[in-house]
Amino acid sequence: MEKEENAIILDYLPYGYPLEKKMMPLAQAIGTKFFTLLQLTPRRGVKLDINEVVYIGEGKRDKIYFIQGRLPENKLTETARAQLHTFVEKHILENEQKFVSFFNNAEPINTRMHQLELLPGFGKKHTEAIMKERSVKPFESLDDLKKRVLNLPDPKKAIEKRMVEEITQKEKYNLFLMRP
Repeated sequence: MEKEENAIILDYLPYGYPLEKKMMPLAQAIGTKFFTLLQLTPRRGVKLDINEVVYIGEGKRDKIYFIQGRLPENKLTETARAQLHTFVEKHILENEQKFVSFFNNAEPINTRMHQLELLPGFGKKHTEAIMKERSVKPFESLDDLKKRVLNLPDPKKAIEKRMVEEITQKEKYNLFLMRP
């Protein structure tokens, strides 16, 4: 089974969780490949910075002593939650064509449900409008999509919201995340 090699620090708690008795430093992070939320224990004397990329793969790790495991969504700090949204936003901007391609190629899941309907705020009418418009000419960007389909919720915000739901495992189907 494939595992994360690197993670980005979302929050660093030098004294652990405030309401727990353990005073052990820990970091909340997200894997860079599968976007897995993780709890990490840094090596003694190591201070981690938010947005810092750390190696968590096999073998010697210079900054991380131990991977405690998956980070449950209810343990995310407010800082980590805000950083998660920033991380996803940046990912969408850096990979816009991948998301445009999703809108150009999304298909029905079954006879009653379409992939596009899994996006927050997108219903049957939006789906029909997108499919009609893409049959005329494929979308070139998310802005192009927004301009050509009237009354459409912001596609970037909808993708961001959906990705955060997938990362925090609130969704049954994954549109954008690969699982190891």
